[in-house]
Amino acid sequence: MIDTERQDWARGWAKLKTYVERVGNARVPYGHREGATPLGQWVAEQRRAYGAGEMSGQRAQRLERLGMVWSVADERFQENLEAAKAYYEQHWTLCAPRTATALDRKVGQWLSNIRRPGALAEHPEWEAALKEIDPDWNPAWPADWQRHYAALRELVRDEEGPVEVLPGVTVHGMDVGRFVAKQRQHEVWAGLMDGQRERLEQLGIGPLAPPTVVKPAGAPVGAFERGVVALGPVQSPHGLCGACQPISRRTARGRGRGQTRRISLERKIEEGQADR
Repeated sequence: MIDTERQDWARGWAKLKTYVERVGNARVPYGHREGATPLGQWVAEQRRAYGAGEMSGQRAQRLERLGMVWSVADERFQENLEAAKAYYEQHWTLCAPRTATALDRKVGQWLSNIRRPGALAEHPEWEAALKEIDPDWNPAWPADWQRHYAALRELVRDEEGPVEVLPGVTVHGMDVGRFVAKQRQHEVWAGLMDGQRERLEQLGIGPLAPPTVVKPAGAPVGAFERGVVALGPVQSPHGLCGACQPISRRTARGRGRGQTRRISLERKIEEGQADR
């Protein structure tokens, strides 16, 4: 007796093999026909049978040798994950803007979509794969803040000791110097989340010193106040103490260990680490 089911399966497998040899993969669109054979429907039926545990191990192995992917969603995720890796290698973060692309894929929009609450609730393995690339891929704070922070982190990574980044230094079009100046403002610093402050402090960045309190004329003057007057102005226009006045952009160089070095636009352009 002829086993027609086995013959039909063998015929479908042969058509899939022909398709793979021609196209290079086993991702057959559902409506595709290979000659008179509705190959897309046949592949979908194989996925259904595999998921329901109705397929023998031998058939599954034969299909896998042709590059069969049992879950289309998993396949698409892996493709987008490769694009996300490529983006991270260039930008040091997965908090990409929605318009970002990598490997000809709209990786920014994809990352924005899967950052939505509950988007990965049924795929913890996907979230683990993203965290392996970037632990801060889905921060509790705005993605734009994380992008600036990541650029700043990489900018000062190889610097030794305290570093001040002056406004005007840009990385990937972002003014990280202005970003630093804004975060140090008292109102902004107080509004940051603990994780944000922790990350900035790891880079040696903290809030500006409290503004000097001027006592009314005739008020008693203590020893501390007399010392402040003797030292001169405590607060500079840049929020630094008088002893740490920022030097000009064209002379923004470190002067030895233990001293805060300034990173200026001109310096980073010379070193090829900032946008021109």
